[in-house]
Amino acid sequence: MTVSIRPATPADVPTMLRFVRELATYEREPDAVAATEPMMAEALFGSDPAAAALIAECEGEAIGFALYFFTYSTWTGRRGLWLEDLYVTPEARGSGAGAALLRALAGVALDRGCARFEWTVLDWNTPAIDFYRAKGAVPLDQWTTQRVEGEALVRLAGRG
Repeated sequence: MTVSIRPATPADVPTMLRFVRELATYEREPDAVAATEPMMAEALFGSDPAAAALIAECEGEAIGFALYFFTYSTWTGRRGLWLEDLYVTPEARGSGAGAALLRALAGVALDRGCARFEWTVLDWNTPAIDFYRAKGAVPLDQWTTQRVEGEALVRLAGRG
């Protein structure tokens, strides 16, 4: 099985959204995806893209994707690459697609002058954690993710 990696195109949006839904189901949140194809198309290919994506293919069929965006670190004075989602279809796991996506993203990070390449993983997702450790990732155990959304975000903005 030969895996190739390429930049996503607008024609990939339906497939990527399907992958996002499959990932949400795997992560025990099957009803949490509110994104639509128009929303994803605008975010990735609109006039002011918020993110970018890579597609993993085998024999012309999409078998996985990685969606990422850039951050900025005041400490390093450089941008970073944030991996939002990495997904490989169950039947393609073990094919090297995940490793190829990570390798391609590391290349994007280096090409864009990034000091860091970061992501989060659910603490119960042992297969993913083991995979990431094998690729050289280290946990940032002293940091916790904080989130404000929905009504709390409206209140924080002083608009509700």
